[in-house]
Amino acid sequence: NCLAAPPCRFRSIFDFRLCGLNLPRRQPSPHCSMFFKLLILFILVPIVELFLFLRIGVRIGLPATLAVILLTAVIGAALTRSQGARTLANFRQAMGRGQLPHREALDGLLILLAGAVLITPGFLTDTVGFLLLFPPARHAIRGRLGHYLKGRIRIIDPPTGTRDSAEQNPKDSDFIDI
Repeated sequence: NCLAAPPCRFRSIFDFRLCGLNLPRRQPSPHCSMFFKLLILFILVPIVELFLFLRIGVRIGLPATLAVILLTAVIGAALTRSQGARTLANFRQAMGRGQLPHREALDGLLILLAGAVLITPGFLTDTVGFLLLFPPARHAIRGRLGHYLKGRIRIIDPPTGTRDSAEQNPKDSDFIDI
């Protein structure tokens, strides 16, 4: 009997079941599932890119394939820069109006992602990057991303009353808001 032995030593996971003990069940961590999703993404994307390089390279030739890759990198960098500057200006305008620039912040993140995937050589990543730089596609993705993040982010309004922090909290009278 395994339970009668003073220090019951287990050689494998099956010994727990033979002794009548159950292993503690772990809840799957959301970080663990995200890790596996990213792992699959980082494995599948290069395989698809390699497949596309070979298929397109055979049809149009190596020099043309390399030219297309370099051309998309240059065009993508220019578009990323212009779209990023426009989004930054919109961000500053929203802040100047006293509005929360959530749309502009999400646009900025999507443009940053577009720039990152456009730097990566490949036809699939270039397609994704150019789609992220196309404002109607970015608007649709921003809407879905905003809906996804809405339940995960809480914005807490400041307490009502005066804006002077010294009047709200007398302990903080050493600080002056400018």
